[in-house]
Amino acid sequence: MAVLAMRDALNQALREEMKRDESVFLLGEDIGLYDGSFKVTRGLMKEFGEKRVLDTPIAEEIIIGTAIGAAMSGLRPVAEMMTVNFIMVAMDQVVNAAAHIRYMFGGGTKVPLVIRTPGGGGHQLGAQHSHSHENWFAHVPGLKVVAPGTPADAKGMLKSAIRDDNPVMFIENEGTYAVKGEVPDGEHLVPLDKNEVKRPGEHITICAHSRMLIIAMDAASELEKEGISAEVVDMRALRPLDMAPVIESVKKTSRLITVEEGWRSYGVGSEIASRVYEEAFDYLDAPVARIGAAEVPAPYNKRLEKIAFPGKADVIVTARALLGKN
Repeated sequence: MAVLAMRDALNQALREEMKRDESVFLLGEDIGLYDGSFKVTRGLMKEFGEKRVLDTPIAEEIIIGTAIGAAMSGLRPVAEMMTVNFIMVAMDQVVNAAAHIRYMFGGGTKVPLVIRTPGGGGHQLGAQHSHSHENWFAHVPGLKVVAPGTPADAKGMLKSAIRDDNPVMFIENEGTYAVKGEVPDGEHLVPLDKNEVKRPGEHITICAHSRMLIIAMDAASELEKEGISAEVVDMRALRPLDMAPVIESVKKTSRLITVEEGWRSYGVGSEIASRVYEEAFDYLDAPVARIGAAEVPAPYNKRLEKIAFPGKADVIVTARALLGKN
């Protein structure tokens, strides 16, 4: 298998789908001549032309509105938001239009729209460019929401998202674009509704998605040196939320940690914990531990920013505490 950086795996997925289906086109700010802020769309305008790779004005509500109309008309748009924070300007289009149209029309029209957008912090980009809001979108019926943490899943889930007939929020992370990993050759599709165990273990379950999957895997490797076997479940599919691998894991380990880059309150970890309490309470030997970002606007100061977001040490300390090893 080829070893690709996350940005290159995403680029490959876009190129393959544009070659496969002429109805697929891209639109967003600086995605064409500039190749995208994170270079995910590098070379695509040159290869496919300005009609299929559209550089748009800085007008997020118009980008999403245009994409919705195009999707309802039979095209398959992939709209890029330069950062998830910018999509707040277009929330009416995303929530009141894209998510609800197919339901309100009784299934009479499809909305095959993908919205790609990066989130996450740690890059000194300030409070308006450094947050993770995937839980906002996962709250909304009618949207599918995914947040892959590996290049292979990024490619496979983006291809699946483009082929889906429903609006898909495809949440990336600025801190993962350079992360490398093996990507299967040939046609590679990953389902949008399946989470999976990325590392088997016996003593404790760690649930994470996006960049926090990498943090969780690193923490599990360190814990193994201490004799603690951690099972890591990748929560790449956030809506619909596939809880089956989590429930099965908790039945085995009896302890659970959730890790997310967003705030804990009303977050992804809160939903996972609630469902575990509802479906596997009798298997727990300790309360579910939730790890998230400090509940403040993301600091610009480098030292403050570092402590505001979860890291490997937070997972390790929490695992030790749940197992009574501190």
